[in-house]
Amino acid sequence: MAKSLEKLADEIFKECEADGEPVTKEEALEMARMELGAKEIKNYTQSEPKKVVKAPKERKVDTEKLSILTEVQKVVAEMGGKNISLKTETEVSFSYGGNEYTLKLTKHRPPKK
Repeated sequence: MAKSLEKLADEIFKECEADGEPVTKEEALEMARMELGAKEIKNYTQSEPKKVVKAPKERKVDTEKLSILTEVQKVVAEMGGKNISLKTETEVSFSYGGNEYTLKLTKHRPPKK
């Protein structure tokens, strides 16, 4: 190792001299030690975790529920309801008799067998 250290120090000394940076043999030897020491040290780095970007799912409209709530809207209007609004195909909001109401329609799945 001493031979390679001396050889590396000579190379560093010659490179610095060619670049116009005068260094002593001792400084070149110290630089060679640091360079060899840096090669022996293992550098472990952890990569950044990649963020998974999910594509937005397309929402399916339940036409059965929509038709039921459309009929409910008509009935509420006939009863004298005001400010009737349909939120997607899930709920109907309205005011009746000075109070606010919301009817929410839930479709239940069949039981598992």
